[in-house]
Amino acid sequence: MDTSITYWIRKRAYITPDRVALIGENKKFTYQELLLEIERVSSFLDHVMQLKKGDRIAILSQNRAEYFITYFAIAQLGLIAVPLNIRLSASELAYQIQDSGAKAIIYEKEQEALYKQLNDLVHFENSQIFEGGFSSFSTKKVEVDFEINSSEDPYIICYTSGTTGKPKGAVLTQENMFWNALNNQYALDLTSSDRCLVILPLFHIGGIGLFAFPTFLAGGSVIIPGKFQPKQVLKLIEDLKVTVMMGVPTIYNALITEETFKKTDFTSLRVFCSGGAPCPVELLHAYHEQGLPLYQGFGMTETSPTVFMLSKEDYKRKIGSIGKPVMFCEIDLIDDHGNSVKQGDVGELIIKGKNVFKEYWGLPDKTAESIKNGWFYTGDLAYKDDEGFIYIAGRKKDMIISGGENIYPLEVEQIIGEMKEINEVAVIGIQDEKWGEVPVAMISLKAGHQLSEIDIQNYCASKLAKYKVPKKVVFLEDLPKNATGKLDKKVMQLQIEKVELT
Repeated sequence: MDTSITYWIRKRAYITPDRVALIGENKKFTYQELLLEIERVSSFLDHVMQLKKGDRIAILSQNRAEYFITYFAIAQLGLIAVPLNIRLSASELAYQIQDSGAKAIIYEKEQEALYKQLNDLVHFENSQIFEGGFSSFSTKKVEVDFEINSSEDPYIICYTSGTTGKPKGAVLTQENMFWNALNNQYALDLTSSDRCLVILPLFHIGGIGLFAFPTFLAGGSVIIPGKFQPKQVLKLIEDLKVTVMMGVPTIYNALITEETFKKTDFTSLRVFCSGGAPCPVELLHAYHEQGLPLYQGFGMTETSPTVFMLSKEDYKRKIGSIGKPVMFCEIDLIDDHGNSVKQGDVGELIIKGKNVFKEYWGLPDKTAESIKNGWFYTGDLAYKDDEGFIYIAGRKKDMIISGGENIYPLEVEQIIGEMKEINEVAVIGIQDEKWGEVPVAMISLKAGHQLSEIDIQNYCASKLAKYKVPKKVVFLEDLPKNATGKLDKKVMQLQIEKVELT
């Protein structure tokens, strides 16, 4: 069975050539037109850029239709994509270029300044701009041996955030993307009638796998605007009858606070799905009260990404849970000795399935540490309720041990997050002579609100065991974040070490 990415488009172009496949900012493509465009770009990569199977090619761009087309052309030629995060500095990107061995780059005009900085630091054998010869090239015959483009070969190198050191390149195969597409198709009941709006960046696995590729496999339509603008997104949902959209909590907060939100017609919308970070219960309730289906799920770069999804039957009654494992994915929760933990106990989440990544690029030792006997050891802590639903307790490396008791920061963060004055919160551990470690809360407040340290501590004391109550509360205007927008506890740890506990 051919699970290669471009097979989907070739087959769709044969079965339903006139069905709309991709809607960009300025143009839309039927499946037949999309296939022709993929062939044109494949020809460009082959004849002009002289790229061969296994070559790595970097992409430096915000979301655009050409990004998807390039991904498909890369798959067709057996190349390896290295998507670059446009929010990173040139020196950070240079590390990824050098680590991956990318010899070529395609970039957009808007990123030209960043490209020039990057080009001063690394050498590219070939570089092209989307708006230049790339877009005007006429198709030449490209000889592609589909048999040699194994679905198990490396396809994309996605670099992780690197909050605990240098970023690692997670190697994903076309087969990984196929099984992720199937998992999401079954989890969300995706069909050819669906219209998926993609607003997560295509340089992250979320933009690729949630839910663009699954929608292409189902034969639906993928909509790709440029920069995220809440007002534009709401208009697109209404005008283009969007049925499915993936976002992160900050996106959903931006949408619901946009003045046109309550006037927007959401009747076509089947699924809003949230991931990437725990979604505040208050935000989930706000959407549900508007009659909007905001689901929660869980995934990782290394799992292409989807592992868990709440179903349409459970997304309201199981708020706080990430759901159950998707169809073709196995999970277990284990203790430090590798034994499965009892229901209700916290254990490390391990994952097995054909959606699990191939390796960390050039890091065999790190790969061996993470993948053992076919299981991916995530470093995430979780527990299972009596119905089999999974709840994330936090990261294993973030767990605080105070006086011999385990404190899971996420539990404390969720309690503090219930307070209406809270904008963001992070709980980390700091060394303590008496207890070994104690929890400290770092908090940013919503504009116009005030709270004191004792307010936070009293609220926590009413909900949590005494040893879980933050010993210290630090108020900041904004909490530190990494380039992907996630809270950066490594930076916070450095900041908190300067705090004198009383």
